[in-house]
Amino acid sequence: MDNAMTGHDAFPNGHLLITPEALQARLGDGNLVILDVRPTHELAASGWIPGAVHFDLYGLGLTRTTPELFREWITMMRSQFALRGVGMDRTVVAYEETSGNRAARAFWLLEYMGHADVHVLDGGFAAWRRAGLEVSREMTAPKPKSFKIQPRESIFISADALNQRLGEEGMVLLDTRDDDEYYARNVRAKRGGTIPGAVHLEWLHYLDDAGRFKPKEELAALFEGVGITGDKAIVPF
Repeated sequence: MDNAMTGHDAFPNGHLLITPEALQARLGDGNLVILDVRPTHELAASGWIPGAVHFDLYGLGLTRTTPELFREWITMMRSQFALRGVGMDRTVVAYEETSGNRAARAFWLLEYMGHADVHVLDGGFAAWRRAGLEVSREMTAPKPKSFKIQPRESIFISADALNQRLGEEGMVLLDTRDDDEYYARNVRAKRGGTIPGAVHLEWLHYLDDAGRFKPKEELAALFEGVGITGDKAIVPF
């Protein structure tokens, strides 16, 4: 899926995003898998994109990232994706209400597994509705698919491995959580605060008021403002 098909040629990697109109043009394509990763109650209240299958992947998570546990988790997630029709030969589009962190998690997982044709619906289901496109209340039965993954281990780092590299020149740790978590006003882990040396830029700042990604110039300015440039290794969390 190239930039011209998605409508996001303004971005260097614009093919990773897809507009509602470009997705609508591919509905009914047997080689397309649309993943609705919202919580179940959101689907019940608002419907979904025709042909989408549901996967609330936040129901499966880890609190530790030791190599053994991470491999087991990836194996479980691979099975869940396969049951929903994901295969290496199929285009996958993930969406939630906006361009949020659930769709980002699905995207990253599939990229880690070696899938080369995975995308995020820019603006999510909210953008789909604003475009006046069809909404369904009949869920499509998923068609399981063989999904033999090829893990890209270079794009993952465990907590223990990262701890050994703290302070390494040329690496930036990016804390994408909200302000309350960063400043330990909302403690969801064993301890509050952040990883030593991390910079903070909450993920909501990446989006405009409609929940779509901001223009590349604005995003570049945001990231450069906290020291994130193309010549550095970035570890977001």
